[in-house]
Amino acid sequence: MRLDLTSLNLVLAIEQTRSITAGAKSEHLALAAASKRLSDLESRLGVQLFERRARGVEPTEACRALVRHIRSLHASLHALESEVVEFARGIKGHLRIAANSGSIAECLPADLAAFSQAHPQIRISLEDLTSAEVQAAVAEGRADVGVFTPPLLDNRVQHWVYRPARLAVLVPAGHALAERDRVTFSDLLDYDLIGLHAGASAQQLMREQAQARGRTLNARLAVRGFDAIAQLVEAGLGVAVLPEGPAERFSRVFAVRLLQLDESWAARDYCLGVLRQERLPTVVQRFVDALLIKEGS
Repeated sequence: MRLDLTSLNLVLAIEQTRSITAGAKSEHLALAAASKRLSDLESRLGVQLFERRARGVEPTEACRALVRHIRSLHASLHALESEVVEFARGIKGHLRIAANSGSIAECLPADLAAFSQAHPQIRISLEDLTSAEVQAAVAEGRADVGVFTPPLLDNRVQHWVYRPARLAVLVPAGHALAERDRVTFSDLLDYDLIGLHAGASAQQLMREQAQARGRTLNARLAVRGFDAIAQLVEAGLGVAVLPEGPAERFSRVFAVRLLQLDESWAARDYCLGVLRQERLPTVVQRFVDALLIKEGS
């Protein structure tokens, strides 16, 4: 079955505008030509893509599935164009990486620097996302490689354990818990907790653990960035659970105390993920091999 890009772009435009007329105009097509393209595509696929309503159209479930693939295709075409153009500039590849904040703060920078030094002809771009967003970006083709913490949310993502990690606790220097070396999560639930924005994996994990104990998470403040969390803890606005690496660094810079979190779930892994496919692009395979060999050595 051959599908032309003009018809696929038309479907995307109609889905976005909820109008065949507006979609046709967006793609510079006459309304009659757009209607015929849409009808031919529906016949070819054997499904209805849009339900006609009094005011515009509504995409069917089949259409929503098709749109996901069209967006993934656009991402792949964009990557293809960027990579080919970069060959003319002497760059032999472009690696798009999406990673969660913890991995960027703990382990990824050194590995990126080593890989970049070994492969100076490969351009690297890095985007900071939540673990769920990382997996979606990889599955939809918007990122070549993702670094995230479990659970795995999309079976289209093939993944390996990249680095072990652990969560720790920061409390103000004069806090009631500051004289202790380790605490349980139940110890923290009596205090205000400063956390990352909604969607961060550690924040969701803490919420689930609080519910399992029949307690409410006193999430007083939510911010972006571990350094902001440390400064708020220093100011006495609450306690925080965050990756051990940055927590240890902040304990040397701010007036805060680092405590071990005595919970089995505090130990977790950073995972390396790619889109599941028979053969990975050469640049992606090199990066995966470099990080996994480094970890296994």
